[in-house]
Amino acid sequence: MISDELILYRNFRSQRLLDDLITLFDGEGSTSLAFDTAGRLVTLCMEMGFTGDLWHMYLTYLLANNENAFSKSCEIRGHVEGTINEVALHDMGVFYQMFYYDLLDLDRKYKIECFAPLTDFKMTDEGKMFNKRIRDRITELSDNLSLAASPAEMKILVEAFYHDYGVGLFGLHKAFKVHESLTENSFTIEPVKRVAHINLEDLVGYELQKKKLTDNTEAFLKGLPANNCLLYGDSGTGKSSSIKGIMNRYYDDGLRIIELYKHQFRFLNDIMALLKERNYRFIIYMDDLSFEDQETEYKYLKAIIEGGLEKKPENVLIYATSNRRHLIHEGFKDKLDRGENDDIHESDTVEEKLSLYHRFGMTIYYGKPTPKEYKNIVSELAKRNKININEDELLLQANQWEIEHGGLSGRTACQFVDHLLSGS
Repeated sequence: MISDELILYRNFRSQRLLDDLITLFDGEGSTSLAFDTAGRLVTLCMEMGFTGDLWHMYLTYLLANNENAFSKSCEIRGHVEGTINEVALHDMGVFYQMFYYDLLDLDRKYKIECFAPLTDFKMTDEGKMFNKRIRDRITELSDNLSLAASPAEMKILVEAFYHDYGVGLFGLHKAFKVHESLTENSFTIEPVKRVAHINLEDLVGYELQKKKLTDNTEAFLKGLPANNCLLYGDSGTGKSSSIKGIMNRYYDDGLRIIELYKHQFRFLNDIMALLKERNYRFIIYMDDLSFEDQETEYKYLKAIIEGGLEKKPENVLIYATSNRRHLIHEGFKDKLDRGENDDIHESDTVEEKLSLYHRFGMTIYYGKPTPKEYKNIVSELAKRNKININEDELLLQANQWEIEHGGLSGRTACQFVDHLLSGS
């Protein structure tokens, strides 16, 4: 089949779908395979929010999502010199031929009526996989590739896409999680497909804290010196929401967020090795970070932040949130004098536990709101959600709610407003 002639563009994430479609175009499929393949093509494109000619959109998705020597080089430098261009041009020739395949031919060939609607597919849902801007850019690329007069013109178009938007996993998604293999000591980085669409403006108050965080992040994105950040303080005050707001505000500027749990810290060096060659700025996000006495994973983090032989990549920062300022539990035994403590180097032990906190260059405190600030948060959230209740009655109910549901915090205020919106 024609896809076997590809050199660089191989091992697609949806390889079986491509193989089955080419088999059908070659006339070697069956009616049952045709219906099954049409269903899988529709499912994939609906996840992405694609419309129009789904065959062309699918081919464009393959080009936009395939990480290889050529696409990753273009991501960093745009046009690249050397023999790699000849190899890439060969593959563009294969895609150029595939763009001339017509889904309507499959209906005629197999005497069915299932592919015709896929030549001008319409949907109202924008899809959950990409953000709208990237979805629209892939659609634009598909339209341009469909009109390309030669493989060379297609190559110029995809080079520009790679340089402007990136390629593959990190190019097309904004947030990621680390998944461990169940059978071996390895991991994969997978996209978060349903990202929390929280904006910094959604967090009422905490303007000084948000400014410190955005100033540091903007310096990082500009390639200026920036610090690893620890956001600490009372629960429900917006620490995690601030990180999510940062992610959504600066995604178009090349920022990517990777969430990491403390039991995955042993993978930190390998993760850094993957990230340092990519043309993005990454924040390793650690939510609700703290360690008990018996937990030693913090030593991996200490070495990465500062102290290891290998320098942390310049395109990676660590942002962590915690309710505990010093991160590592410090019991009374750490305060006992040497006569009552079997650790003869007691001061060294205490310093070991405090040193992780000191390695975050920036610490930002999020304290619980005062009663007045809590009322302001409730009033603002009610206004934004168009809740039409007398303000005195609103605040009276809000006070009752916080007494019964966890005290003064932004989270409590949000939960109260959600309660009103639900009509419960």
